[in-house]
Amino acid sequence: MRSTSPADAPLIRDPLHAPVAHLIRGGVVEGVHFGSVVVLDAGGQVRLHIGDIEAACYPRSALKPVQAVAMVRAGLPLDGELLAFAAASHSGEERHLAGVRRILEAAGLGEQHLRNVVDLPLDPAVRDVWVREGREPSRPAQNCSGKHAAMLHTCEVNGWSLDDYLDPRHPLQRAVAECVEDLTGQRVAQTTVDGCGAPLFAISLQGLARAAARIATAPPGTPEARVADAMRAHPEMVSGTGRDVAALMRSVPGLLTKDGHEGVQVAALPDGRAVAVKIADGASRARVPVTAAALARAGVDPALLAEFAGAPLLGGGLPVGEILPVRALDPAAPQPPYV
Repeated sequence: MRSTSPADAPLIRDPLHAPVAHLIRGGVVEGVHFGSVVVLDAGGQVRLHIGDIEAACYPRSALKPVQAVAMVRAGLPLDGELLAFAAASHSGEERHLAGVRRILEAAGLGEQHLRNVVDLPLDPAVRDVWVREGREPSRPAQNCSGKHAAMLHTCEVNGWSLDDYLDPRHPLQRAVAECVEDLTGQRVAQTTVDGCGAPLFAISLQGLARAAARIATAPPGTPEARVADAMRAHPEMVSGTGRDVAALMRSVPGLLTKDGHEGVQVAALPDGRAVAVKIADGASRARVPVTAAALARAGVDPALLAEFAGAPLLGGGLPVGEILPVRALDPAAPQPPYV
């Protein structure tokens, strides 16, 4: 069911982030990651919050599931792995490049219609292979190309213009903005341009978690459920082989999750429990363990999350430290001093 009257937009302000993880080396706090975390229960109530969950922030690619829902609402006729790919920040593997071609061919379009930026693959291992082989950066290789191909397909279905599909005034982007406000339950605070060139909408961290919960709990056959089902069934199309997002969805039954640049992640369970994380300095090394700790606070079995506790810090090739979520996230975490 769609919201009829979104709440006011979140305030644009200096976010009041708080410590969410400590970087420990040899028993000493070497660094502190600040950020914000929200955990919602199955009824949508805030059960835990750290930092500032109400200030306007950019969800970056964590918003892609919402953008995919908007496109399905507007008639995008994809399902399965190609619909999952519409919400992807992909690694640039061959299956991802093939996905771009398949979506464009289904729309009767070609790579020349893409307006995302030219780039090398996102995954370092895949990118290294490209460089060794002398392959040039391209639009299909850029990690948002699945979303852009789906946007073009949506435009073609509706008879909308193609050259300006990234303009915030375009019917497609107006439909996306409407869907963002509907699923988050709040008005967009600011619109800017994401790294790939598409419009990016500022919402609150709590609104992002609320949107993920609505997608994860939607009735079968709805646009929201189609997107959730596709992403959960094809997590490697959403991210890539060996990526933490795919591994997390494989590890936790029914979990829907998506990461975003600058340390953002959102996740939701089929019963509506949801978490959203923003690491202030954008570090993925903190994003993953903090998200895992938030999911444990939401009630996910910690045994399913063990591999996401974070890679050890090395000294001379040996483990000498780790990243530990703060006690508010993980009550079992030791308190400083750590020796």
